Amino acid sequence: MKRALRGVVFGSALALALGSCEGRSPGTATRTPVLSPKGDATLAVVDLSAGTPELDARGMFPLGMRRTSFSEAILELDALHDEPEIKGVFVRFGGARVGLARAQELGRALRRLAESGKPVHCHGEGFNNASLAVAAEGCTRIALSPPGSVDANGIAAEIAYYRKFLADELRITLDILQVGKYKGAEEPFTRDGPSEEARASLLGTLSDLRAAWHESVAKKRPQLLKGKIPALEDGPYSAGEALERGLVDTIAYADEAREDARKAVGATHDDVRFGSRSGDKADDLSEVFKAVGVTDSSTAPIAIVRAEGAITSGSADGPFDSGSGIRERELSRLLGRLEKSESTKAVVLRIDSPGGSAVASDLLWHSLMKLRAKKPVVVSIGDMAASGGYYMASTGTKIVAEPTSIIGSIGVVGGKMTFGAAAEHWGIHHEVFPASPHPGAASRAAMGSILEPWDAATRARVYGTMSAIYGLFLDRVAAGRGLPVQEIAPSAEGRIFSGRQALERKLVDELGGLHEAIHLARDLAHLAPDAEVAFPETRQGLLQLLEGLDTATGSHSGAALTFESLRTWSPVKAAALEALGPLAPLATGERTVVALPFRVEVR
Repeated sequence: MKRALRGVVFGSALALALGSCEGRSPGTATRTPVLSPKGDATLAVVDLSAGTPELDARGMFPLGMRRTSFSEAILELDALHDEPEIKGVFVRFGGARVGLARAQELGRALRRLAESGKPVHCHGEGFNNASLAVAAEGCTRIALSPPGSVDANGIAAEIAYYRKFLADELRITLDILQVGKYKGAEEPFTRDGPSEEARASLLGTLSDLRAAWHESVAKKRPQLLKGKIPALEDGPYSAGEALERGLVDTIAYADEAREDARKAVGATHDDVRFGSRSGDKADDLSEVFKAVGVTDSSTAPIAIVRAEGAITSGSADGPFDSGSGIRERELSRLLGRLEKSESTKAVVLRIDSPGGSAVASDLLWHSLMKLRAKKPVVVSIGDMAASGGYYMASTGTKIVAEPTSIIGSIGVVGGKMTFGAAAEHWGIHHEVFPASPHPGAASRAAMGSILEPWDAATRARVYGTMSAIYGLFLDRVAAGRGLPVQEIAPSAEGRIFSGRQALERKLVDELGGLHEAIHLARDLAHLAPDAEVAFPETRQGLLQLLEGLDTATGSHSGAALTFESLRTWSPVKAAALEALGPLAPLATGERTVVALPFRVEVR
């Protein structure tokens, strides 16, 4: 990271996101809209979940199926003003992060639409300082996923100082010059703390950024700025707290919020105008796939869906990703296909998972419950369905487990590891510069820092969000099992059970394996004893595999190949990735996971 080399690590809304760009295919930023039949009301869908980079990353097959750059987003939003069929806009944020400056412009563009008489309905899996600013200024109505959180916790910058480490420990001599007393670029390497000039310059900038951030939010939600410590800077908030404090207007999943938007504007059609196509138009390249022989194998009356490994949000990303496991975006896409498939009469979910991301687990619960409403879902537990794994398993119309399966662990884990004291020991000093003058603002704004520990107030806020996730987990299991929460609670709090113990506690319905689960699925779907089964794949299409392109995020990754190479040259590293996989979301920005905090392997 170029800025990291200068010693600056920005937190919260000032986070620096670096990505690769492969260039840009020719063309303009506008396009001919896909209009509904004349006179029909249409809902424009804008998907920001993959982010809005200044340049979009097009692969080796520039088919023009995606529009992901920031400039395209602004032009597309402005173009909607002049289209009479467009009666409203649905904006999907997902969990994407956007820079504060771009957030302000996006907020203004959405506000112009709303003020022109086209209501703007927005949904996020979670919001941070910047994405909340977009929504607060531009959205008529804001929805948040039930497991989501609003990380409105203030703005700060953090700088590490390496002079002692470089000069005293490594005996490195630095000879750096600068012109301008406020430059400060060399200070992380030549000083143990900031000069007064550098401190004044940085705090002055942060203070004004904070003021502009407040102004964006104040336009439509001034109540968030009231009080000694504004609600805008007192997060993180669970979904329930965010609703209570007025940061969001409703709690709903993306598909529910989208349907609410349709009804609110009287729309009969959707037109996906920006970003990865989703929902009803999820498979843009279906005709191309057919042309190259890529077809869906889920034509048998019983589909066996295999879900193995740690649960993640979807894309292979970063050094903690194993290239395997349960990817929410891929699995949810498959479940959606099976839900709509007329040939599929029942689904057997074969699961072996120690858990992982709390958000991804809840989204998969939602997808599975939607599927269960249409056709029987029989869950077959292999070695383990623990924590997030059981979160998913609880959706089964019936649950079958082996006597030796490990089941339960209904609980949450969260936190972070900080290296500030270790860095100080090696002569690397760091300081946090909060934009807010309020006591405790530094710790709150730097809550994601790997150098700064939490203070008591921040720890309490984080624990509150974790408690909300735990309560949601209990509610989800109770709803899936058709039991009162009071009956589930004694089996929760992280306890694990064998298959036989789980049967006694009504966490599963029968003992058995995949064979028994398939027969049970046939019975529940009223199929013949020899009804055919199939194994539909969650893998991506041929063109995406050739590109290395993740269809959900538009990002490129070779993590699967990387992991396979790890297995060949470093069994120790491969084992470490497998063991830490369920906890990996803690290293990628999530504070709470539903995962076993240890590895269990029974041989």
